[in-house]
Amino acid sequence: MPNTDPLLRSAEIPFDAIVEQAVAGIYVIQDECFVYCNQRWAEMLGYTPQEMHGCHLTKLVPADFLEEVLHKYYLRLNADPPSIHFITHGLHRLGHELRIEVHGTRIIYRGRPAVMGVGVDVTERLRNEEELKRSREQLQALTAYTNAKLEEQRLVFARDIHDLLGGMLTSIKMDATRVMRRVGTPELQELTRGLIDLTQKTIEAVKEISQELRPSELDHLDLATAIRRELREFSERFGVAHSLQADAPTLRLSPRRATAIYRVFHEAMTNVARHADASRVEVQLKTEGNQFVLDLYDDGVGFDSATLANTSLGLLSMMERSRDIAALLKIDSSPGCGARLTLTVPLL
Repeated sequence: MPNTDPLLRSAEIPFDAIVEQAVAGIYVIQDECFVYCNQRWAEMLGYTPQEMHGCHLTKLVPADFLEEVLHKYYLRLNADPPSIHFITHGLHRLGHELRIEVHGTRIIYRGRPAVMGVGVDVTERLRNEEELKRSREQLQALTAYTNAKLEEQRLVFARDIHDLLGGMLTSIKMDATRVMRRVGTPELQELTRGLIDLTQKTIEAVKEISQELRPSELDHLDLATAIRRELREFSERFGVAHSLQADAPTLRLSPRRATAIYRVFHEAMTNVARHADASRVEVQLKTEGNQFVLDLYDDGVGFDSATLANTSLGLLSMMERSRDIAALLKIDSSPGCGARLTLTVPLL
């Protein structure tokens, strides 16, 4: 009975045609020379298969990379290891260099050791990857510069609002108080009293705006104090209970890192207020070896952290701030299970 299984009728498969039509280059090297290559391999280097036959490696490899290629060639010939996968440098007939990803294996060709390999031109891919990497580095540098400038502006605005505007409002309140002592009619006294109250409320609003721009605790006290104040205000505003365990010596953090940690914490609390529908927030500041750790947990509705991390501008902002101070940001959450943010930062 004839064999009808196409997987077993290997003798009938036209292997020569498959090799010649392969999208990858295929070659055999013996005595440091190409003794066979298919059409695709020859085309990558600007030759025909006939022109490639007998070509020594010195003609097809840049001089500064030849030693590396010969080293890997003899490793494979000696079966140490018998197979190697790496990216090599090729020299095109027109003089420009290529990057070729090859996988070469030791074989016996016509009774003698040789190396057979498969190769793909990855020059364009590597160039695109390098450009993408450079663009990411430039974007990260721009983000870091923007954050630094933003902090500088926030500091200036906070001081101007607190010192200049706050000072002027205080003067208005003092003048209104003196006017009140001199007016004789109840109507004018009531108007002046209302002006004094409105001025005081405005002074308090100015202080709040100044604190939002730049918490004074970051400049005069420490990170834990700033976080404690924000948690207290958060609970008062949204009715969400909180706890804070601050065991870490935050004074060992550089000012830049302390500010970045606070901004990450602030953004996280903003997200809790907007989306979590939580009843409790737990925050812990601790040290683990030479690392400072901020751990923030809320018992809210949670979210799919795998999908939201790439679409939420708030999360992207926290990731960039973390990267800028060489910190590790980890967010664990799933629908219905709350959320946990862990920020690990190198100490001084």
